[in-house]
Amino acid sequence: MNILILGSGGREHTFAWKISQSPLCKKLFVAPGNSGTAEIATNVNISVTDFVAIKQLVLLKEIDMVVVGPEDPLVMGIHDFFLNDQTIKHVKVIGPQKKAAELEGSKEFAKEFLYRHKIPTAAYQSFTKETVEEGFKFLETLNSPYVLKADGLAAGKGVVILKDLEEAKTELKSMLIDAKFGEASNKVVIEEFLDGIELSCFVLTDGKNYKILPTAKDYKRIGEGDTGLNTGGMGAVSPVPFATKEFLDKIEERIVKPTINGFKKDNLPYKGFVFIGLIKVGEDPKVIEYNVRMGDPETEVVLPRLKNDFVEILLAMSNQTLEKTAIEIDERAATTIMLVSGGYPESYEKGKIISGIENIQDSIPFHAGANIKDGKVVTSGGRVMAITSYGKTYKEAIKKSYQNIEKLHFDKMYYRKDIGFDL
Repeated sequence: MNILILGSGGREHTFAWKISQSPLCKKLFVAPGNSGTAEIATNVNISVTDFVAIKQLVLLKEIDMVVVGPEDPLVMGIHDFFLNDQTIKHVKVIGPQKKAAELEGSKEFAKEFLYRHKIPTAAYQSFTKETVEEGFKFLETLNSPYVLKADGLAAGKGVVILKDLEEAKTELKSMLIDAKFGEASNKVVIEEFLDGIELSCFVLTDGKNYKILPTAKDYKRIGEGDTGLNTGGMGAVSPVPFATKEFLDKIEERIVKPTINGFKKDNLPYKGFVFIGLIKVGEDPKVIEYNVRMGDPETEVVLPRLKNDFVEILLAMSNQTLEKTAIEIDERAATTIMLVSGGYPESYEKGKIISGIENIQDSIPFHAGANIKDGKVVTSGGRVMAITSYGKTYKEAIKKSYQNIEKLHFDKMYYRKDIGFDL
């Protein structure tokens, strides 16, 4: 098979790393890709949302399967675009159709889905600029802290948690009236704050059947001790030590099963990955959010633990034969530490030369915001590289990642030194 991966981050490099190991993969393309994917696949400089250019590439290179990494093309309806075009209709697309991708495209749509199917989640209400005064009143009925979420896609930065009521009101006004997140905050969901510890659950579905991948926990804040601004993710650990068998059973019964059944009942066409952001409140799991793709940097610890041929699994998802597939998981723990550009998640410089990659031993460097320029690997984004390691325990794996990070260098390189601290 000729396979195309859409995206340019650490998640997509991990996909490419795993897919390239399969004897079923003949030629592998990544659009636009990065310096890591360039070593194992052919990068093609096409935007993930340029559907016409993607179609031309698919026809030119006789591509049989498209694996969609990021959320934007899914929410914009790339799967539907393929299904509605006779020349590319036969191509297998891994990712939900537009109607189902609204689970990530709209926070309100997701909350309504959760309520409708009686899946445990936080109480909420939605507001627009016309109802901002009602939003103020709703905030007054809640206890601190206050959770405000831009309804649309805001690149993982549209969620704000504030302790002070007046600050929360000011933030609501900034999101709705001043369009702080552009169109993404035309509508804002305010919900009750859930106090607990977060984790991520990843589910594969072919629309009828499902398989659960290993759990992971990621670290979103830029600063140590989970302080400072939210990022796309600073590191991840899998499995999650506090997720006992009993707790995982609750996740499956109360959340995964009703989610997949909900897709069927609501006629949401879904062949792809379901990322369920969870919080453990007491001994019970509740849903914070859905994403309609794999998470990043969780992919960098979840996929390395998958022993199966990944292409076989992708085919089973596309052909609706997932129930015949037995998922095999590596017993070892996997951890990843993200190296970021100085100044991220605010302004940062690009084009810094990355040295020492060839010295890494016993860890896997997954490139993210990195590209090749004049034959050298240079930084091209905020989150630059994820260093993944295996270990008998997550502590052993983390230690390996940190030892290898010491061999790497780029100007103003930053990383958190406390990943796994709260476990």
